[in-house]
Amino acid sequence: MKKIFLTLLVVLGTIAIQAQETTEWHTDIKKAIKLSEETKKPLLLFFTGSDWCGWCVRLQKEVLKTPEFEKWAKENVILVELDFPKRTKQTPELKQQNAELNRFFKVRGYPTIWFTNGNENSAGKISFEALGTVGYVAGGPSKWLEKANTILNAKK
Repeated sequence: MKKIFLTLLVVLGTIAIQAQETTEWHTDIKKAIKLSEETKKPLLLFFTGSDWCGWCVRLQKEVLKTPEFEKWAKENVILVELDFPKRTKQTPELKQQNAELNRFFKVRGYPTIWFTNGNENSAGKISFEALGTVGYVAGGPSKWLEKANTILNAKK
Protein backbone atom coordinates (compact mmCIF):
# COMPACT_ATOMS: atom_id res chain seq x y z
CA MET A 1 0.00 0.00 0.00
CA LYS A 2 2.84 2.39 0.86
CA LYS A 3 4.49 1.70 -2.52
CA ILE A 4 1.28 2.53 -4.37
CA PHE A 5 0.86 5.73 -2.37
CA LEU A 6 4.49 6.77 -2.96
CA THR A 7 4.25 6.00 -6.67
CA LEU A 8 1.04 7.99 -6.95
CA LEU A 9 2.63 10.86 -5.05
CA VAL A 10 5.65 10.91 -7.38
CA VAL A 11 3.46 10.79 -10.49
CA LEU A 12 1.17 13.58 -9.27
CA GLY A 13 4.18 15.67 -8.22
CA THR A 14 5.73 15.27 -11.66
CA ILE A 15 2.47 16.28 -13.34
CA ALA A 16 2.17 19.33 -11.08
CA ILE A 17 5.74 20.40 -11.85
CA GLN A 18 5.18 20.00 -15.59
CA ALA A 19 1.95 22.00 -15.38
CA GLN A 20 3.80 24.84 -13.65
CA GLU A 21 6.47 24.83 -16.35
CA THR A 22 4.10 25.56 -19.23
CA THR A 23 4.84 28.75 -21.05
CA GLU A 24 2.81 31.81 -20.25
CA TRP A 25 1.28 33.79 -23.10
CA HIS A 26 0.42 37.34 -22.10
CA THR A 27 -2.43 39.31 -23.66
CA ASP A 28 -1.91 42.68 -21.92
CA ILE A 29 0.85 44.50 -23.81
CA LYS A 30 1.60 46.91 -20.96
CA LYS A 31 2.16 44.09 -18.49
CA ALA A 32 4.27 42.22 -21.04
CA ILE A 33 6.41 45.32 -21.68
CA LYS A 34 6.98 45.76 -17.95
CA LEU A 35 8.08 42.13 -17.67
CA SER A 36 10.28 42.55 -20.74
CA GLU A 37 11.99 45.56 -19.21
CA GLU A 38 12.52 43.71 -15.91
CA THR A 39 13.97 40.58 -17.53
CA LYS A 40 15.79 42.33 -20.40
CA LYS A 41 14.11 39.94 -22.85
CA PRO A 42 12.46 41.06 -26.10
CA LEU A 43 8.78 40.55 -26.79
CA LEU A 44 7.53 37.88 -29.18
CA LEU A 45 4.23 39.21 -30.55
CA PHE A 46 2.12 36.42 -32.04
CA PHE A 47 -0.60 37.83 -34.31
CA THR A 48 -3.11 35.03 -34.80
CA GLY A 49 -6.64 34.15 -35.76
CA SER A 50 -6.93 31.35 -33.23
CA ASP A 51 -10.35 30.03 -34.20
CA TRP A 52 -10.25 30.39 -37.99
CA CYS A 53 -6.65 30.56 -39.29
CA GLY A 54 -5.41 27.15 -40.38
CA TRP A 55 -1.76 28.26 -40.67
CA CYS A 56 -1.92 29.70 -37.13
CA VAL A 57 -3.17 26.39 -35.76
CA ARG A 58 -0.46 24.58 -37.71
CA LEU A 59 2.27 26.89 -36.38
CA GLN A 60 1.06 26.31 -32.84
CA LYS A 61 0.92 22.54 -33.27
CA GLU A 62 4.27 22.20 -35.07
CA VAL A 63 6.27 24.82 -33.15
CA LEU A 64 4.70 26.96 -30.42
CA LYS A 65 3.36 24.08 -28.34
CA THR A 66 6.48 21.91 -28.50
CA PRO A 67 8.91 21.33 -25.63
CA GLU A 68 11.78 22.73 -27.75
CA PHE A 69 9.97 26.02 -28.29
CA GLU A 70 8.80 26.28 -24.69
CA LYS A 71 12.35 25.80 -23.39
CA TRP A 72 13.70 28.34 -25.87
CA ALA A 73 10.95 30.86 -25.08
CA LYS A 74 11.59 30.74 -21.32
CA GLU A 75 15.22 31.62 -21.92
CA ASN A 76 14.83 34.20 -24.70
CA VAL A 77 11.51 36.07 -24.95
CA ILE A 78 8.32 37.31 -23.32
CA LEU A 79 5.36 35.77 -25.17
CA VAL A 80 2.40 37.92 -26.20
CA GLU A 81 -0.64 36.58 -28.06
CA LEU A 82 -2.56 39.13 -30.10
CA ASP A 83 -5.64 37.25 -31.23
CA PHE A 84 -8.20 38.18 -33.87
CA PRO A 85 -10.87 35.48 -33.42
CA LYS A 86 -14.17 35.29 -35.24
CA ARG A 87 -16.13 33.26 -32.68
CA THR A 88 -14.30 33.74 -29.39
CA LYS A 89 -15.48 36.75 -27.37
CA GLN A 90 -12.98 39.42 -26.34
CA THR A 91 -13.29 42.55 -24.25
CA PRO A 92 -13.53 45.85 -26.16
CA GLU A 93 -10.21 46.91 -24.57
CA LEU A 94 -8.42 43.79 -25.79
CA LYS A 95 -9.89 44.18 -29.29
CA GLN A 96 -8.75 47.80 -29.41
CA GLN A 97 -5.25 47.00 -28.13
CA ASN A 98 -4.80 44.19 -30.66
CA ALA A 99 -6.13 46.31 -33.54
CA GLU A 100 -3.76 49.18 -32.68
CA LEU A 101 -0.78 46.82 -32.56
CA ASN A 102 -1.91 45.19 -35.81
CA ARG A 103 -1.90 48.61 -37.49
CA PHE A 104 1.40 49.67 -35.92
CA PHE A 105 3.23 46.54 -37.08
CA LYS A 106 1.41 46.57 -40.45
CA VAL A 107 0.38 42.94 -40.20
CA ARG A 108 -0.95 41.75 -43.56
CA GLY A 109 -1.60 38.07 -42.85
CA TYR A 110 -1.71 35.46 -40.15
CA PRO A 111 0.25 34.03 -38.51
CA THR A 112 2.77 36.83 -38.12
CA ILE A 113 5.31 37.01 -35.34
CA TRP A 114 7.20 40.18 -34.55
CA PHE A 115 10.20 40.34 -32.25
CA THR A 116 10.45 43.74 -30.63
CA ASN A 117 11.68 45.67 -27.66
CA GLY A 118 9.03 47.83 -26.09
CA ASN A 119 8.96 50.46 -23.42
CA GLU A 120 6.43 52.67 -21.75
CA ASN A 121 7.41 56.18 -20.70
CA SER A 122 6.21 58.00 -17.59
CA ALA A 123 3.30 59.50 -19.56
CA GLY A 124 2.07 56.03 -20.50
CA LYS A 125 3.14 56.25 -24.14
CA ILE A 126 4.39 52.96 -25.59
CA SER A 127 7.16 52.76 -28.16
CA PHE A 128 8.68 49.80 -29.96
CA GLU A 129 11.99 48.89 -31.55
CA ALA A 130 11.17 46.29 -34.19
CA LEU A 131 13.80 43.55 -34.39
CA GLY A 132 12.30 41.40 -37.14
CA THR A 133 9.41 39.27 -38.24
CA VAL A 134 8.70 35.67 -39.15
CA GLY A 135 5.62 33.60 -39.90
CA TYR A 136 5.11 29.92 -40.50
CA VAL A 137 8.34 28.08 -41.34
CA ALA A 138 8.17 24.48 -42.56
CA GLY A 139 10.42 22.00 -40.82
CA GLY A 140 9.25 22.02 -37.23
CA PRO A 141 10.71 23.73 -34.18
CA SER A 142 14.40 23.50 -35.16
CA LYS A 143 13.90 25.35 -38.47
CA TRP A 144 11.61 27.94 -36.90
CA LEU A 145 13.97 28.53 -33.97
CA GLU A 146 16.86 28.93 -36.39
CA LYS A 147 15.02 31.85 -38.04
CA ALA A 148 14.05 33.33 -34.67
CA ASN A 149 17.62 33.13 -33.36
CA THR A 150 18.92 34.81 -36.52
CA ILE A 151 16.58 37.75 -35.85
CA LEU A 152 17.43 38.00 -32.16
CA ASN A 153 21.18 37.59 -32.66
CA ALA A 154 21.29 40.31 -35.32
CA LYS A 155 20.53 42.96 -32.68
CA LYS A 156 23.11 41.82 -30.09
